Amino acid sequence: MAALVATRDAHIETIAEGKGPLVVILPSRGRGAGDYDEVARGIAKAGYRVLRPQPRGIGRSTGPMKGLTLHDLARDVAEVIAHEQIEHAGGPAVVVGHAFGNWVARMTAADHPKLVRGVAILAAAAKKYPAALAEAVTKCADPSLAGAERLKYLQLAFFAPGHDARDWLEGFYPEVNASQRAAGLATPQEAWWGAGDAPLLDLQAEQDAFRPRETANDLREELGGRVSVVVVPDAGHALVPEQPAAVVAALVDWVGKLPQWRS
Repeated sequence: MAALVATRDAHIETIAEGKGPLVVILPSRGRGAGDYDEVARGIAKAGYRVLRPQPRGIGRSTGPMKGLTLHDLARDVAEVIAHEQIEHAGGPAVVVGHAFGNWVARMTAADHPKLVRGVAILAAAAKKYPAALAEAVTKCADPSLAGAERLKYLQLAFFAPGHDARDWLEGFYPEVNASQRAAGLATPQEAWWGAGDAPLLDLQAEQDAFRPRETANDLREELGGRVSVVVVPDAGHALVPEQPAAVVAALVDWVGKLPQWRS
């Protein structure tokens, strides 16, 4: 089931399934909610209500695409959560952000703490990573490039060796990719990095090019005991299509241990 939620300056198509405590899933840069069908089903089956807001420019989601910051994208998420609270008496949400989506998830927790129980960051990059990797994400979505070249960048940036990246040749939205990249660049990293004071699950992919193994404990060392670290083997930055069952298991286990509300 999908609803269209009106926010301050946008309309956000939101896919909803399941019943129970609220979990919101945010996608990777330039991609949409469809990448998380299997994970959403698994979480809903475990007893949760799962919302997947489509980013502006995907599906029926509309709104300004230029001049945005992560604060704007986080407000879209916050208003989806607030709408759910009004319509279905849902409580604050665990916000799950994959790759670029983790920036938006952390921004949502920083800007709207009363709406967020916790933040799970999937395949979150290290604080610093080579600019070539960010450029590779842009080239993955570039329809002017030949499929073989795009596949090379997909394999480099997203998938662990031995995993077939071809399914992700489809599903990129170049205008969304450009808009989100600009929003990220327009927002100081320190504004969203700490995710307010929310509990954090740092769900890492063992072979993520954006997260060298020597940085595995950096976030926990910086932010302390509110950070839990879980590493999924045999996965790269894409993580979700590579190891969906492991992602579901880790999320359900961590969410089940969270308090219902933080004062």
